[in-house]
Amino acid sequence: MVSATTPATAAEGRPYTNPIKSQKGADPWLEYYNGNYYLVTTSFTGVLTMRKSPTLAGLSTAASVQIWSDTTPTRNTNIWAPEIHFFDGHWYLYYSAAQSGVACCDSQRTHVLESAGTDPMGPYTYKNQLSGSNLSSGGWLIDATVLQNNNKLYLIGSGYINGSPQSLVIAPMSNPYTLASSTFTVISSPTASWETSGAAVNEGPEPLYHNGRTFLTFSASYCMTPDYKLGQLELTGTDPLNPASWTKKSTPVFQRNDANGVYGPGHNGFFSSPDGTENWIVYHANNSASSGCGNERTTRAQKFTWNADGTPNFGTPVALGTTLPGPSGETATTPTAYTLVNRNSGKCLDVEGGSTLDGANIFQWSCHGGANQKWRVEDLGDDTSRLVNVATGKVADTANCTTTDGTDIAQWSWLNNNCQKWRLVYTDTGDYVRIVNENSGKVADVANCGTADGTDVRLWTWLNNNCQQWRLVPTT
Repeated sequence: MVSATTPATAAEGRPYTNPIKSQKGADPWLEYYNGNYYLVTTSFTGVLTMRKSPTLAGLSTAASVQIWSDTTPTRNTNIWAPEIHFFDGHWYLYYSAAQSGVACCDSQRTHVLESAGTDPMGPYTYKNQLSGSNLSSGGWLIDATVLQNNNKLYLIGSGYINGSPQSLVIAPMSNPYTLASSTFTVISSPTASWETSGAAVNEGPEPLYHNGRTFLTFSASYCMTPDYKLGQLELTGTDPLNPASWTKKSTPVFQRNDANGVYGPGHNGFFSSPDGTENWIVYHANNSASSGCGNERTTRAQKFTWNADGTPNFGTPVALGTTLPGPSGETATTPTAYTLVNRNSGKCLDVEGGSTLDGANIFQWSCHGGANQKWRVEDLGDDTSRLVNVATGKVADTANCTTTDGTDIAQWSWLNNNCQKWRLVYTDTGDYVRIVNENSGKVADVANCGTADGTDVRLWTWLNNNCQQWRLVPTT
């Protein structure tokens, strides 16, 4: 929940440049919590990844860590618009997903996960599907968010009721993963000309609270057009379930900026600066007027202010490449790489001797901060990443693309094959991941759980032991 405070003079944060995520950047949700920013976006697959960084700038190079995957056929593809909310000591992750093998997009339903504890990265367990008995297309519901009002929770999403166009709909909740009623009510439909460019759409609702007032931004028009934009409602009545309680602003509040090369800005979220004095908007947009609804959309963020009448002033979207001061209160150095520390031995993933040769061995060694122990985790836009050694510029590779247990992991020039692609999969609290090879499905393992310097790192079947888990430690 973003609840604004009166801004005060504060030190600027670390400089950043949009985009803060250039791969799979659509429908972003960003939280600042316990010293770090957490960013999650649409995947279009059955996998969710999250980025974590102590500075906003660091999100652009942060590792995309897999926090959820689903094989259940009714919900294991086309994940859209994930967002996390903290209630009663747990994070709840809301998203829409589709049925495997069904053409897009009538099978989109809203689902919710629950974290085991207070770590935004999980681990998560599946809790429920949230749907309505009166929603058209059998319950189609996307872009769900949670509204808090008078100590009650309400689910607001985008759907169809009784032949309506794609509209904002609301239902009460009995807890963060259960609806109190399966009957949804329309609170906003696209009627104005600025809401109907390309298609008549209201979606992506996001609450914003300020000085006792409740606003709800939403995305209007069609994401295939450059005229995708943000509108705004305000809760001016007492009952959020009553459509008459909501007042729609007659004009958009955030839209394309051709002079800055920003098209189709929409599906936003809100977050506060680390010191709580600034309010920020995160959103996606395109670089060209013809880019549409796919993965060309990138994640951007910028600070916003408040008008004299107490309404938000989001300004205009800033151009890519513009260096801006980050959120106030940031004190950490912006990381650009990681050391990968084995959970069992406490030693670092290392290229032997810092050699630049193809085939140079990758093993563990006592951590010393050298560049040959630093790795960039570069997102490839397909739920995988490559591990690039900072000293050599070469990538972690599996010998001869072999898939057997014991296959050596060494460095090699980038060939863009699955043997050089990895999934960093979250295991539990403490930033430990398993490093899963995309070709073999096997993980980076310290041979025989050795703890000595020079112990080989190899492929092995996942055994869920500490020798196969690695901590991501941000570095520069």
